[in-house]
Amino acid sequence: MRIVALLAALGAGTGMALRAADKGDPAKGKEVFEQSCAVCHNADSDEKKMGPGLKGLFKKDKLNNGKKPTEANVRAQIDDGGNGMPPYKDMLGDDDKNNLIAYLKTL
Repeated sequence: MRIVALLAALGAGTGMALRAADKGDPAKGKEVFEQSCAVCHNADSDEKKMGPGLKGLFKKDKLNNGKKPTEANVRAQIDDGGNGMPPYKDMLGDDDKNNLIAYLKTL
């Protein structure tokens, strides 16, 4: 019984660690932002550059496309682009997008 309980606890801990890893690393996301997004977007301001400033993005009432700033909607904007923004669906991998979204949540 103790072995079963130990294995269950280890499995739960591993599952939680994997789910946390899926959420992304903000530090790595900052690197992605600086390489792929900073040309057009400000991170430290909501002032428009070429694209909208992203400071406080997840605290806003809505995105420029009128949708709520949820992870799914932000990911869709990254993937599909629009209004002059190129689509990044094939340019960034899932890990990069997870990291980028984790970083955007810190702004």
